[in-house]
Amino acid sequence: MKFVLKKFMVKFILLAILGFISLVALAQEPGIRKMNVGIEQDILLYVTGGYFAGVWAGKGHIRVRAITARVNKPDFIIPNGFTNNKVTAFALLGDYFLKENWKGWWIGTGLVYWKSTIQADEKVHTADFENWLVNGSIGYNFKLWKNFYVSPWGALHIRVGGDRHVKVETYKIFNPPFINPEGSVKFGIYF
Repeated sequence: MKFVLKKFMVKFILLAILGFISLVALAQEPGIRKMNVGIEQDILLYVTGGYFAGVWAGKGHIRVRAITARVNKPDFIIPNGFTNNKVTAFALLGDYFLKENWKGWWIGTGLVYWKSTIQADEKVHTADFENWLVNGSIGYNFKLWKNFYVSPWGALHIRVGGDRHVKVETYKIFNPPFINPEGSVKFGIYF
């Protein structure tokens, strides 16, 4: 299982890099409108002891984002009887901005893969599980200075595949939620 995840991560990263190189190359052709590329950081994940890495490319009103993140979910959002829920996520998302120049309201959707672990309160065993989710998100980009921006956002992730009943201990079953709300604030820059 771990080999399959590593193989998936390598393919995901290579596909994202190839996609962004292709988009940038297309932007260099004469007569094609300028393409922008950007990077983003989400502050909430660092507060939980995780990380976030996001890159994007876009033109006009549309951008495509590739994201990887790790979050250690706080116990107050995990069902009673469970702890140490850690999620490593990979996402490929598309966004539409109502205005050009990456300002104002945006809406997005895409596919998300979560590789997770969880423990029962006794912390005897750690269970591994994975889920595929469809994302719907909305946010607002505020320009800070030149090409720097801040973007508060919210999202709903709907589970469409993966593990539904995770045996954590012989007597405890964790059921990953069907709908997963999320929100935070990202900082970014584009070129």
